[in-house]
Amino acid sequence: MSQLLIIRHGETTLNVARVLQPASTPLSARGVLQAQALARRLQGQGLAALLSSDLPRARQTADEVALACGLPVIESPLLQERNFGTLRGQAYDSLGFDPLTHDGAPPEGESMARFQARCNAAWAWLLQQQAAAGGPVAVVSHGLLIRHWLEAGTLSLPAGSAAPAHLANCALTIASACSPHAVSLLGDTAHLAAGPGLDAASLSGG
Repeated sequence: MSQLLIIRHGETTLNVARVLQPASTPLSARGVLQAQALARRLQGQGLAALLSSDLPRARQTADEVALACGLPVIESPLLQERNFGTLRGQAYDSLGFDPLTHDGAPPEGESMARFQARCNAAWAWLLQQQAAAGGPVAVVSHGLLIRHWLEAGTLSLPAGSAAPAHLANCALTIASACSPHAVSLLGDTAHLAAGPGLDAASLSGG
């Protein structure tokens, strides 16, 4: 049975600083090491395609997987993180409200409804790519988009489990490519334990 391997990008310095990130934010040095550890885990898994958000922090993560697995990266802006507009570059804890769950659109940004519609379009595109590839597909995206898939029922969680409140950098979630897209592994970071590790307090979105 074909699988979807859903990956949050590696760490950035702004994740650790809990800052809403500009689109151009790259991986930190530890983020690169995290991506390399993930790539070693996925090497030899028989991936048929590799998809990625076109934002640098996701694309750099995907590039490490591409190098290890011998695959091209297929980019889509549909897989981008929610656009927080003029809030990008600001410290999350200084805002006085939670922009990650706020329904309204920040200036020059996306409302929750518009973001969720894009998440749904990204999912439809992902399934099209998997069908065309005919095998396991890895997709590198962002915390809030992946959390939407988990919370909205796009991915089917095991009975009695819930979407995690925090999705770590370079966390791996595996689900069936066939409906109802049952999740068999949720937010796993075992590949980081013996190497780069992670910062549990980093911002899981934005």
